[in-house]
Amino acid sequence: MKVAEAIRLRELGNRPYVEVLEEMKAFTRARDEHTEDELWLVEHPPVYTLGQGAPQRAVANGIPVVRADRGGDITFHGPGQAVLYALVDLARRGIKVKRFVWLLEQAVIDLLAQSGVGGERRRGAPGVYVGGAKIAALGIRVTRGRAYHGLSLNVAMDLAPFSAIDPCGYPGLAVVDMKTLGLPLTQAAERLAEHLVSRIDHG
Repeated sequence: MKVAEAIRLRELGNRPYVEVLEEMKAFTRARDEHTEDELWLVEHPPVYTLGQGAPQRAVANGIPVVRADRGGDITFHGPGQAVLYALVDLARRGIKVKRFVWLLEQAVIDLLAQSGVGGERRRGAPGVYVGGAKIAALGIRVTRGRAYHGLSLNVAMDLAPFSAIDPCGYPGLAVVDMKTLGLPLTQAAERLAEHLVSRIDHG
């Protein structure tokens, strides 16, 4: 029987994206085979982030655009969005990258299902969708078998900045948040983390 490894949960509050990005990179560089995995819950001030392979974009609304080292294209982070960074040693846990992406998406789907809402995947477009609108975006990086970055769940936020971009590189892609869907918002980030821990523990 598989024995669950400890996963430490850290709640960082509202922190600038670049600060947390550098902390994730430093954590991943410094960790060894004995370092506990961690989940970081955070909100960011308004910022657009570009995946490492995404073309450079200019956005005219004054919100900064930051290059990240994750996969994926462009997305928006802002207050009212639950960002969950999953710093997980995939090699130690025997989890393949595609499976890890599935686990991240499934944690969101599990959370939505608690309120009777069906979350969906799209082939070739990582993330979770409800009625064709994207509610959670996903992008990770894996180095030496260790993952960082993670996913963002739209909880109760100003969705207008998404209209200035093609979310995740898809023109005209609709976005939605939990508030608009009438879903319970209390401790959404913490409940999302609990679902992810459960999924990771079971592989």
